[in-house]
Amino acid sequence: MATPLELSSDQARRIALRAQGFLGAPDRRGGVRAMLRRLGSVQLDTISVLARSHELIPYARLGAVGRDAVEAAYWSGNRSFEYWSHAACVLPIEEWPLFAFRRRAFLSRGHRWHRMEDAERSCAEIIAKLRGEGPLTTKELGGAKRGGEWWDWSESKIAVEWLLDTGVVVCAERRGWRRVYALAEQAVPAGLLESEPADDACLRQLVFQSGQALGVATEKDLADYHRLRVEQVTAALPGSGLTPVRVAGWERNGSSGQPARAWADPAALAAEPRGRHRTTLLSPFDSLIWDRARTERIFGFTHRLEAYTPKDKRVHGYFTMPLLAGGRLVGRVDPAREGTTLVARQVSLTTAKAVPALAEALREAAQWVGCSSVRVEQLHDETLRAPLEKLLAA
Repeated sequence: MATPLELSSDQARRIALRAQGFLGAPDRRGGVRAMLRRLGSVQLDTISVLARSHELIPYARLGAVGRDAVEAAYWSGNRSFEYWSHAACVLPIEEWPLFAFRRRAFLSRGHRWHRMEDAERSCAEIIAKLRGEGPLTTKELGGAKRGGEWWDWSESKIAVEWLLDTGVVVCAERRGWRRVYALAEQAVPAGLLESEPADDACLRQLVFQSGQALGVATEKDLADYHRLRVEQVTAALPGSGLTPVRVAGWERNGSSGQPARAWADPAALAAEPRGRHRTTLLSPFDSLIWDRARTERIFGFTHRLEAYTPKDKRVHGYFTMPLLAGGRLVGRVDPAREGTTLVARQVSLTTAKAVPALAEALREAAQWVGCSSVRVEQLHDETLRAPLEKLLAA
């Protein structure tokens, strides 16, 4: 086998930034839909501070995209669907056939988290109702809970989620954050619905798509993107179309002293990454940083979501958003909103040189969510307050 191409850590970082849409001119004509196709997966989450994470993802790459336009791009025209990828994610509809392997795995297992009391009857009732009435929410299907804890699902909720897992039902829309369920035949284009690739074909294409979205990645990185098993990635790599490379400073193989093998999108290697770097705040669920080990390897930056950490044990805040500037992660902001004021409850920077970038990111974020002012509360280095507030007032 030919000696793999060797990349510097800086080259790998820039390739990753370009692949994720943070380096070079964004595709504004293609907008949110083009971004979704490029990333292949946008994670959903219930937390909403400045906005929900799936809205923050296009904002971070494209700038102040209208939030209504973001929702319309995801949920209109049957151009995307929600399914289990990295987590619960929005996926371009073209990827429907690629998750046939996961739908078959669910069927083979026979259940997900819950078991139905009468699976045949419950599923038949859901299918009949959707066929007769069209797309419906859980509430319209009979409600989500039995009346106990939030995880105590009703029989109809268990049934429709099982049908979603196995591909009989699809979620191609959300209304007020509620999933809207439709029969797959009602929402998935016929050509895609009829396509049932074998497991190995699904995995090869998903590995290649992950490689395109990441630019350059280890096998673990590739596995994490769509939550595949590492052994599945290893088996799929030879036919995936990705190119083996080595990246200086990445994990090493035993005591050989050689950088661990990684894999790159051939198109990403064809031209040196160039162009303007995006300055922005990142959702903790952004695919640039959702893999914490990869984030530390590429950026030398440790970041953890602390929303589920007890308040007195948090270090950086509830929904800390890393600050990206000049292709580096240079700070953290824990944001909130009070009326028309964007509040930076807690701010820390890795360098004083990042103050102008911080001011730019805060002003842009405030304008995007309809705030007319910014207030910084806790600042890790108070000597930076005067220059920061001067820039914010400009």
